[in-house]
Amino acid sequence: MAWTILFIAGLLEITWAVGLKYSNGFTKFLPSALVIAGGFVSVWLLGIAMKTIPLGTAYAVWTGIGILGTVALGIVFFHEPINLLRLLFILCILVGIIGLRCIS
Repeated sequence: MAWTILFIAGLLEITWAVGLKYSNGFTKFLPSALVIAGGFVSVWLLGIAMKTIPLGTAYAVWTGIGILGTVALGIVFFHEPINLLRLLFILCILVGIIGLRCIS
């Protein structure tokens, strides 16, 4: 159950990180409210997951999920650059997340 909670927390991290772009520096109310709510719930769920999952593992997986999702959405919605080296390093993060899950 802790891993499911951690995964959801990671998805919410993606939500608030992408929401930052849409909030336009916290000048737009709805995106700004979603950033604050998403960030709060994401960190709250991370804390719950850390009751069972070791601190370093939980934090690394949480941030890794956030990184992967944010980069993917940045490429799709904001036309951020995509090249072989960028994909290689993103793949390294994914392998790290999978590795941490396998050994924990």
